[in-house]
This record gives sequence, C-alpha cells and structure tokens, in this order.
Amino acid sequence: MYIDSHCHLNFPELKAQLPELLAAMAKAQVVQAICISTMLDEFSEVKALADAHEPLFATVGVHPDTEDMREPSLECLVSEANHPKVVAIGETGLDYYRLNGRSVADMEWQRERFRTHIRAARQTGKPLVIHTRSSAEDTLRLMREEGASEPGGVLHCFTETMDVARAALDLGFHLSFSGIVTFKNAADLREVARMVPLDRLLIETDSPYLAPVPYRGKTNQPAYVPHVAALIAELRGLPVEELAGHCTANTRRLFKLPDVTVN
Repeated sequence: MYIDSHCHLNFPELKAQLPELLAAMAKAQVVQAICISTMLDEFSEVKALADAHEPLFATVGVHPDTEDMREPSLECLVSEANHPKVVAIGETGLDYYRLNGRSVADMEWQRERFRTHIRAARQTGKPLVIHTRSSAEDTLRLMREEGASEPGGVLHCFTETMDVARAALDLGFHLSFSGIVTFKNAADLREVARMVPLDRLLIETDSPYLAPVPYRGKTNQPAYVPHVAALIAELRGLPVEELAGHCTANTRRLFKLPDVTVN
C-alpha cells in the first residue's frame, strides 16, 4: 500500500473530479493522502476535504511564495492545528526562485513567516512540511536557529544537492521525492534518492503538478504515487512492495496517521 504525503486536492484542476480521484486512489492502493494548505484563505477547503473523506488529512500553513494575502500569526496556526485531522504545519519554507527584481535581503518577510511556522510546530508538536527553492542555505540556517529539529518534519519535493540532503538528515528531517525523480534529467536527484536512509524516505505527487513518467505533462493525481515508489525501488534494488512499506510506515509515523487495513 502507498500514502501520498503531499497533494493539493482542493486546487481547481482536481477538486471538480474528486470522486473519480478517490476511486483511482483506492484502485492503486493509495490508502491515504495529505492535502496541503498553501494559504489561510483556502484552509477551510482543505480542512473540509479531510473532514469529509476518511483517507484524507490536512495541514495548515502558508506557502512561502504566496503574497498579498492574510499573513499567518502564531496564534492562528496553533489554533487551527488543534483540529483532529490537521497533521502538520505547512507548507512553509523559503523560495527565492522568483525575486522579481528584489534582492535576497528584501525577502525578510519570507524568513519571518518561516520562523512563525517553525514556532507553531514546536508549540503544537506537529511536524513541518518545508518547501525550499533557490534558498537552501537560508532554509537550513533558520531550521537550526529556530529549533526545527524538535518537531521534525519533511523537506517535500526534494530537488536539492547531496550536501543539502545530508544536512537536512542531520537535523532529523525526512526527505520526500515526487515525480521529478522519474525524469530523464534527474540523475543527481536519483543519487540522493538512493542514499536516503530507508527510515527517512517519503513519496508524494505534489499533484496536480509534476506527474511522474509515464504521465509526465499530464495533470497529476495521488493514484500516480506508486510510479515514484517503483523508480526509487529500482534504484535501490528492492521489491517495490518493500520500498512502499518503508515509505508508508515512515509517513504514518511522522504524521501520526491511523493504520489502515486493506482487504
């Protein structure tokens, strides 16, 4: 069985076909999925999905690349995280990919937002879902400064270097791999996926984005996460069932998800 540790089922590309997506999940033995919040204004939708569907869970947080919206306070994040189906704080982190004429120094608002999320995770004891793009040095620095190792968490959709991977692992974090690891130009990333200890490895779709081969270029969905597992299993010389078992156990342990019995 599989768990999609990171998806966006409330996004327009997916929410209109939710019954079909849930059926496809079940057919593919994807027994649970974590729906990730990217804005406070959409959190009610994410939470409603988790409440309405037993296999779905939610996070609360604001994506680092989101501007001109309600800024999360520590009090708000802590309060919303008390909901029984909210299993993590995030998606949070840093993203310097689109500076739009600004300098890294101008992105202090992102760093303060990230600090707020780490503090909320520490206060609630719920893990962090961290996004980092073109910002690994600052991401790791803030994780250290704010004590992110205490709640722990995952660097999702990991695409960074081996050195960044080792630094995140040293901080006690998990690494999650998306369909990118199946792309032909991802040789370096596949080396990282081969290195990560089996007890720190997660898989995800980040749907509706980044569909794995053989669906690259199409709208992604949780039912495609077995293709990520299959590629990583091949890299590591393991049966896919064994690799999936590790990823499922890791995800369940990190996010404190209930066990599921598959008939």
